[in-house]
Amino acid sequence: MALQPAETKIYKIPGHKDNPVDNRLLKIIFENLTSEETQLSDPDKSRLEHLRVHVQHIGHDGMHAEMVMILFMVTIVAQIGLVIWRKMHFKSYQQISLVGVWVAPIIVCINLHWWVFVFWWLLYTSITALVVRGAVQKELEPTTPRQVYKWFLGVHKLCTFLGMSGYVLIILTIMGLPALFRLKPVSVFDVSITLLFYGLYFGVLSRDLAEICADRMAKHIGYYKPEGMPTRTLEPGICAICGNPQLVPVGEEGVVEDTLRLNCGHTFHEFCIRGWCIVGKKHTCPYCKEKVDMNTLVNYWQKPHVFFGQMVDWVRLLVAWQPLIIILVQNINKWLDLK
Repeated sequence: MALQPAETKIYKIPGHKDNPVDNRLLKIIFENLTSEETQLSDPDKSRLEHLRVHVQHIGHDGMHAEMVMILFMVTIVAQIGLVIWRKMHFKSYQQISLVGVWVAPIIVCINLHWWVFVFWWLLYTSITALVVRGAVQKELEPTTPRQVYKWFLGVHKLCTFLGMSGYVLIILTIMGLPALFRLKPVSVFDVSITLLFYGLYFGVLSRDLAEICADRMAKHIGYYKPEGMPTRTLEPGICAICGNPQLVPVGEEGVVEDTLRLNCGHTFHEFCIRGWCIVGKKHTCPYCKEKVDMNTLVNYWQKPHVFFGQMVDWVRLLVAWQPLIIILVQNINKWLDLK
């Protein structure tokens, strides 16, 4: 009598499409065939690890729904709490957020060995630390305010370029244009995400530091006071932001920079007032506190800088506080024994 061939058991994961490669890998997982696992190619080993994760979570659909609900609720409560904190105690919120934005990403990148970001972070931090150190001195050098505003305005423009470039590349990748130039979509997408991240991260950090420096320098110069009257009287032809004489009259084209007049009638160096309003997030005249008409201060080509500045303010919560929210959610899941 002829022997019947042994029936091969087929393993499946609910919701996954059946295919021979996955069946072979699932057999290795369920039957613990370590000898066959060592003979797999690198792509098959990666696929094997991916399938292992799904196998571990078979039957956990209800548990996953609870985890998503916990993440959703904790995020909402945290965002409401942060908004209330910002309105009631802005100074402490700003300072702690700045420390979080500055320190948290570098710790993550060191742990993940992302040395390229570590290099740019160290370079930016070194230069910016020197700029901020000069800005917070009580006895300001005559050239310090202009150097500070030039630095932060230049960084802001560079971050705008990086962020917008990353966003455009993402759109082009989704549309499939890299294939026309025989480029790998995955590689182009990685570059676009990197550019967008660099632009948003250093944009957020620079705007917060620029706002602090603008306050400190303006108070020390004496033409600006958050509440009440300034301690010094503004003379004609003097920039109230840096305290230095203006180089050219309003309406004349300057070699280095122009002189701009606000709707209140006060005049300022171009770099100073653009740094004050666009980067430093001050929308009032540094001397009389009348609201600045941003449409008259920026032209068509500079509007992306204003929009980018508003956008980085929106993502500050994600950069500074979202990692802490995720850690809190993970601890709650661990406490509830959710996997």
